Amino acid sequence: MLRDKYEIDKLFSEVKGLMNEMDPQLAQIDRLLDDDELYQMIRRDFEQRFPQTQQTGRPSTPVEVVLRMLAVKHLYNLSYEKTERYVADSLVLRQFCRVYFNEIPDDTTLIRWANTIQPETLEAFNARLVTLATELRVTRGRKLRTDGTVVESHIHYPTDSSLLSDSVRVISRTLKRAQAILKEGTELMKETFRDRTRSARRAARQIADAAKKNGAAAKKSYRRLVETTRASVQQAQTVLEALQAETSAEAERLRQTLETFIPRAQQVIDQTVRRVFEGEEVPAQEKLVSIFESHTDIIKRGKANRETEFGHKVWLDEVDGGIVSGYDVLDGNPSDQEQWRPSLSRHVKQFGKPPRQASADRGLASPDNEDHATALGVKRVILPQRGFKDEARRQHERRPWFVRGRHWHAGVEGRISVLKRKHGLDRCLNHGRAGFQRWVGWGVIANNLTVMGRTLAQP
Repeated sequence: MLRDKYEIDKLFSEVKGLMNEMDPQLAQIDRLLDDDELYQMIRRDFEQRFPQTQQTGRPSTPVEVVLRMLAVKHLYNLSYEKTERYVADSLVLRQFCRVYFNEIPDDTTLIRWANTIQPETLEAFNARLVTLATELRVTRGRKLRTDGTVVESHIHYPTDSSLLSDSVRVISRTLKRAQAILKEGTELMKETFRDRTRSARRAARQIADAAKKNGAAAKKSYRRLVETTRASVQQAQTVLEALQAETSAEAERLRQTLETFIPRAQQVIDQTVRRVFEGEEVPAQEKLVSIFESHTDIIKRGKANRETEFGHKVWLDEVDGGIVSGYDVLDGNPSDQEQWRPSLSRHVKQFGKPPRQASADRGLASPDNEDHATALGVKRVILPQRGFKDEARRQHERRPWFVRGRHWHAGVEGRISVLKRKHGLDRCLNHGRAGFQRWVGWGVIANNLTVMGRTLAQP
């Protein structure tokens, strides 16, 4: 049964007088999270965890406790295990999370509740925080600077051999579990459940060694690895058919696993054959770079230190006061120029009016983008032109307000750095596309809570 909060512990209230005072910044964040609208957003998602979550079952971990512990996790960029331990060891964090002297929910409980929060809910949560920041005069929304970055997926560097080896490993592991269910009442041969993991790993190592010395030897090892993977896929298809007759929950989980990974293994085989044996240059949108995080995009931004990145491009809108007013997890590797209009639209929707000043990097500069912003009502459009500039354009970009705007826009790189270093947006540790969006959403929310707490705590 869904529970809202714990009753205030009188003993904790007495002990509280003996402990250190809450940090002023954390105290302001504590007040912000008291907002009922923020609370109800999270509660509505928690209500959907099971059909009878609100009426039956044992009392759940309170919604208030879970929300605040998730905030602590992302405020300090902790793992779920460390979040549990830090809250348990600190009277201040026990007070902040409203858990008092009650039992701290363990990391697996937090993970299960966190996964029930929808990405759209976190977008609405952040929009509400921006509204509160406007009401509290942390920001006025008069300036907008927008830029993109890449958040990496939690995957190893993708090579065809490693992807084939991963496919065999996952399928073989699943077949072992299926064997325990199907060992009675079926006539499947022992060969059907054969574990080919060692063969695949050996071939992958041979490919890595041969690639440095002899391309022909590497191709021979690739053929062996592809055949091993195909054999594993055939075994999996046979076992999947046998599992259709089973009705247990474990059999259903195994069916879902095989139905997920068999097509991915087949796609890896296909792209390996096309690239290695047929010499074809496989387009990025047709490649699978991880059998676990299949949503991952291949992104090339022309960066000197990172020619190719694997994850998703994330577009960020920051307003004056250091508040990230909007964000978007993009599909593929679209042109930066396409993000100017959506950023302005998000700003108008959030603040009810266009910004007085809007700026972006050279990649977004175009006459159409400038004209669109001007027509929308933006007074100062700061989009430095690329390439050759005639005299009129040079004089335009030398105006004092344009130069000041360029200097202010440079701060968006610092904001991106803070999001990556302090709030974990360098690499997403969640699984799946929805998990990726949740990770980005919480990182942005943690940044805004930190900025608002720091600003409001100033005398």
